[in-house]
Amino acid sequence: MEATRWKKLIDELDHNHRLSADGYRSLLEQRFTVQDADLKEEMDRYLFEHARNRQQQNFGRKIYVRGLIEFTNYCKNNCYYCGIRRDNRRVERYRLTEEQILECCAEGYRLGYRTFVLQGGEDSYFTDDRICDIIKAVKLRYPDCALTLSIGEHSRDSYRRWFAAGADRYLLRHETADEQHYRYLHPDTLSLQNRKACLWALKEIGYQVGAGFMVGSPGQTMDHLVEDLLFLSELQPHMIGIGPFITHQDTPFAKEKNGSVEQTLFLLGILRLMFPSGLLPATTALGTLAPDGRERGILAGANVIMPNLSPTAVRKQYSLYDNKICTGEESAQCTQCIKGRLRSIGYEMTVDRGDHPDIQ
Repeated sequence: MEATRWKKLIDELDHNHRLSADGYRSLLEQRFTVQDADLKEEMDRYLFEHARNRQQQNFGRKIYVRGLIEFTNYCKNNCYYCGIRRDNRRVERYRLTEEQILECCAEGYRLGYRTFVLQGGEDSYFTDDRICDIIKAVKLRYPDCALTLSIGEHSRDSYRRWFAAGADRYLLRHETADEQHYRYLHPDTLSLQNRKACLWALKEIGYQVGAGFMVGSPGQTMDHLVEDLLFLSELQPHMIGIGPFITHQDTPFAKEKNGSVEQTLFLLGILRLMFPSGLLPATTALGTLAPDGRERGILAGANVIMPNLSPTAVRKQYSLYDNKICTGEESAQCTQCIKGRLRSIGYEMTVDRGDHPDIQ
């Protein structure tokens, strides 16, 4: 592809915030299949400059932090890529009590966090009532904070109850927008149709909704990535979380290849142009595969970091993939590290809740 062609595609995406399926495919094929290192660097530089311009137009040089609390690693599902899948008998399971969750919030609040993310497997112990009690307790104690849930697929009624109790946001990565690929990654008990239905229901109820996908997951093709981008363009989520696929030794995909940091960064740049005011995390998975992965994510257009507030005693048990970073750091230590890393690239951590600009 001539340089003028891929530059025109990036310019078109920057201007219109979307491309045709052929446009996405052409851009991805050029970047992911080219052997010329200089050309790859030129494409990255051109895209990331545009992405940072959009990022800074909307957010300045402020990076939002979400305090992540991984409150249960029990899960009824058996996804083939996940380290806390139901059939992994080597996991030491745990559940945090409401008191422990509030202690994590207290530490996060002291450190300046104004958004808490309650993340866990689909654990039947945490009934609708228990989740409602936790939401109300957090919101009562920290009324100026946003609360995000990331606990999987549930009924519309459950989502309504949690929203009414005070939950503001919900993260539910779709993982892949292609039906056959979804089947390859998940057991028959799960369906892409239901996953998408949950995302639409969450939007209709009023949550700020997050979706996203893995980059380089087993069986993924260029066409699958194009489908992901088209689905996100249709859904218009407020947050999009993508990260490279990373293997876990106790899953059926243990011997597969990890995803690519470079491809993930290029897709982050594309997503920033698609969603100029969107909330895009520089994920822990990026930092796991590359020591400067999260910084590079921000320089590619990301504007969110999710430090871990979970008790250090359980962090290693929430192992979705191998070699996850920050499992031994105290929350304060982790926060100081992130502040320093952000300063090194000319950005700063903000205590703002960081609501999506389109949400009043």
